[in-house]
Amino acid sequence: MEKQLILVSHGSFAAELKRSTEMIMGPQEGIHAIGLLESEGPEDFQVKVEALLANYKEDEVVIFADLQGGTPCNVVSRMVLEGASFDIYAGMNMPMVIAYLNSLWTGQEADFAEKARQNTLHVNSLLFGEDDDDLDE
Repeated sequence: MEKQLILVSHGSFAAELKRSTEMIMGPQEGIHAIGLLESEGPEDFQVKVEALLANYKEDEVVIFADLQGGTPCNVVSRMVLEGASFDIYAGMNMPMVIAYLNSLWTGQEADFAEKARQNTLHVNSLLFGEDDDDLDE
């Protein structure tokens, strides 16, 4: 079975990130989104994660979380500490999701965290030809 990507976040961020990615990359059967609603606590969120994970082997799952230290990331992190065997990356963004999809399609490993860092830029500096040293002065 193909790897599954689970996006976890506060609110609807995960669902909207999936939807936005699909605008660029087309429909994605192997990406799932789980949001922590305002009315839910960690236990409620864990039930939703476990329900989705019940459909897959843990070694077939990668999880991207919106924020390290936030409830969605903490819940899945606790699951790993208790013996689950999936990889978790925090700080998810669209370049990470696209890198994940490209790695599936090409069969090449990708450094998702590095892809996120590479795509976090001060665009004005690019537009006006400034480098980081110019900004420190």
